[in-house]
Amino acid sequence: MRRAVPLLAAAVLLATPASAQGDEAAYCAKLAELAQRYLGKQILGQNRPDVETLYAIDRCQKGDTATGIPILERKLRNGDITLPAR
Repeated sequence: MRRAVPLLAAAVLLATPASAQGDEAAYCAKLAELAQRYLGKQILGQNRPDVETLYAIDRCQKGDTATGIPILERKLRNGDITLPAR
């Protein structure tokens, strides 16, 4: 029993960063969806975001949320789009 407590504590501590990363990835994906839907210019019936927004979306898709999130948040705020809950 004494061994189980430290192992359980270690498992919880190791799982927390993965959960936080998953939360960040989900938030980044929500931002990317909003950016694709509301930012950009209409070209051939499709909304095309600018290069910086596309770069941020790419960063999110590749797991680099630390780069993608700030760019997307700024772009959405500048476009008067309400950010989703984090």
